[in-house]
Amino acid sequence: MTSNQQLQFLQEKIKEINSAIFFNLSDSVLKFPTTIVSTLKVDDYGYVWFFVKKPKQNINEFETEFPVRLDYFKKGTEYFLQIMGKAWVITDPEELNAFVLLTDEMKGQDVNDSVLVKVKMMKADFQETQSRNSNSWWANAKYYFFTWFRNADYRSASTYFQTS
Repeated sequence: MTSNQQLQFLQEKIKEINSAIFFNLSDSVLKFPTTIVSTLKVDDYGYVWFFVKKPKQNINEFETEFPVRLDYFKKGTEYFLQIMGKAWVITDPEELNAFVLLTDEMKGQDVNDSVLVKVKMMKADFQETQSRNSNSWWANAKYYFFTWFRNADYRSASTYFQTS
């Protein structure tokens, strides 16, 4: 799989799930707390964009770049995704205004009580979860019954059979 195909695959999966748990992996004393975020966009350069609730402290006191982990999981999906990368806090007003996906009402609201963050994906782990067996209880009982008899481990080592 080429890197472009991998990026497209990740873009599709992130778009399907949309929300993730954001973990700040920095060793700093003052850091963004673990929170649930909704992905706004995954661009063609491998950046994941989302808003984080603005902390009560002055935003300038926080690190502007730090390591993060994003855990994407949604009940009912047959996979989960874990992304490790480096995050940047976007505080430049020009870059905020240039972010094309925002509507006018969203700009005024989110800039006041949220901070725009972009994460460069460095590592992505995609895991498929096992789908549950949709067989009936009767089919499961038959399977385990016949498996038990096919398995010779239930006989002790001193069991002998007569030859006829």
